[in-house]
Amino acid sequence: MKSSERYLIVVVAFLGWAFAGVHMSINGIVMRVATADLLPANTPEGEIGQWFGWLTCAFLLGAATGGYLFGYVGDRFGRAKAMAASILCYSIFSAITYFVQSPTQLLILRFLTCLGIGGMWPNGIALLSEAWGNVSRPILAGIMGTAANVGILVFALVTVLRFEVTGEDWRWTFLVGASPVVLGILSLLLVPESPKWLALKNAPDGASGEPEPASIGEIFRPPILKMTLIGIMLGAIPLFGGWGVSNWATAWASEVGDVAKADDTAEADSAPKRKPDPVLKSMTVVARSLPGSITSLLGGFIAFWLGRKRTYFILCIGALVCTQFLFRVENPVDSTVLFTISMFGRDLNITEFLGWTAGLGFFSGAFFGWLPLCLPEMFPTRVRSTGAGVSFNWGRILTAIGILLSAVALKEVFAGRYAQVGQITGFVYAVGLVVILLVPDTSGNELED
Repeated sequence: MKSSERYLIVVVAFLGWAFAGVHMSINGIVMRVATADLLPANTPEGEIGQWFGWLTCAFLLGAATGGYLFGYVGDRFGRAKAMAASILCYSIFSAITYFVQSPTQLLILRFLTCLGIGGMWPNGIALLSEAWGNVSRPILAGIMGTAANVGILVFALVTVLRFEVTGEDWRWTFLVGASPVVLGILSLLLVPESPKWLALKNAPDGASGEPEPASIGEIFRPPILKMTLIGIMLGAIPLFGGWGVSNWATAWASEVGDVAKADDTAEADSAPKRKPDPVLKSMTVVARSLPGSITSLLGGFIAFWLGRKRTYFILCIGALVCTQFLFRVENPVDSTVLFTISMFGRDLNITEFLGWTAGLGFFSGAFFGWLPLCLPEMFPTRVRSTGAGVSFNWGRILTAIGILLSAVALKEVFAGRYAQVGQITGFVYAVGLVVILLVPDTSGNELED
């Protein structure tokens, strides 16, 4: 394969996953605002929060299903074709989402959009891993790991500095999510196929030493079953930490930003009066994704030099500490101001709440440089895309179940108190400390053919 073809694969895979990151940012920043606008006025916060949880579940279950389906397509028909189809899928359904009129329509279209997001990840990392030599894999893992955080960060900064997301103006965000349709078309026409996949496909019967075609069920049978179960556990901890913990912080910030509007109209002289803060939810995403973009880029290197198990253990400790302090902050608006920065004529206060959010982003982001390095090396070539995709996306399924339960608890037990739900779900990182001790260390392993 020519060097120019390899670099083209890197660029398209990075952009494809970065735009998937834009959709992750949309989920955190827009979903609560959109739900509140689509529901009747004066809907209790507990019900709004429950819909927010359901929409997060739709994202995760859609991505898990898409990873499963498009991973299989990648093993059968080619990584490049499956990657292009994934990008087109999430772009087209995002465009349709612009026209939703109810939370139920939003829920269904979010699931369909995320089929493509789930398919992008396994095919992107499989194509990168097979197009480049093992010497480049830590770099490529970091590139792929940081792409989503770059997408999350760029979209969040746009909503902070230029276009605020409010209850009256949120539909435009889905047109942004539809813009990579051009990338999908170009990917379908220009991106070359994996040389290892082509060699396996074109090998005479029996020459590869492995039966054709690859079966989805095979990864759930010995001898691959053990690696699949390990991969699912490795993916579930950081995924639940990101979607089932950090997103509650964003919803909390969104809630208090909306409540601040009501404070301005209070009649009692002693009532607190605060200006609306519609960018607080976006600043929460920025605080998390900015350090996460850096550490996700370095996650593969850290795992390469420190070892897979040691790195995972350290990340779990750091994330656990940050979550517990984050959700013990009294209020995201009133927390202590650490310092102020000026960007494009706007003064932004960096508070204690945002500081702990940044700490969580620092540790949790590194997991997503760790996963692209470690999951592909656990599976042979003919089921690598399926194996990596199912491992990551079954983690999404477990995460969705956890979020569904916590969303019900948010409404029925905690009466819409996001901080309490976030604090409890943050203990998932303590579970990670135990799980990693049960995992065999794959440090020093190269991709098996």
